[in-house]
Amino acid sequence: MSNQNYANHRRFVPLFLFTLLGSIFLLIGTIVNLVKSSHENLYNATLLVFGAVLLMLTAFYARVFALKAQDRAIRAEEKFRHFVLTGKRLDTKLTTRQIIGLRFASDEEFPELAKRAVIENLSENAIKKVITNWREDTYRV
Repeated sequence: MSNQNYANHRRFVPLFLFTLLGSIFLLIGTIVNLVKSSHENLYNATLLVFGAVLLMLTAFYARVFALKAQDRAIRAEEKFRHFVLTGKRLDTKLTTRQIIGLRFASDEEFPELAKRAVIENLSENAIKKVITNWREDTYRV
């Protein structure tokens, strides 16, 4: 992979999207089956719909829980990095999303960009756009 930057830092996982699309088609198919089912098959068709909904909810929460755990780890790492670089704690006014954006900043620009993010209330995306010396983060969910 070439050097990571704003244009190529997002991670694309085709199998995840394929699985998501398959789950959506499964849900649609089971709902169509429920609507078209006769009185004798109503119970089975209803169970299939509930199964598809439960499968989608499980996949959704598995993804959300993994991202929340990753966000907590990033927040802790960046707070520690800021302390190591400056000897001071990271400003508590920074949101988790801002801290996540700051993780791509090099050590040289990180402390100043953290201050700027608080003063200008920069969004995660805006923070990423102003980074000049990108710090790669390829080990993530």
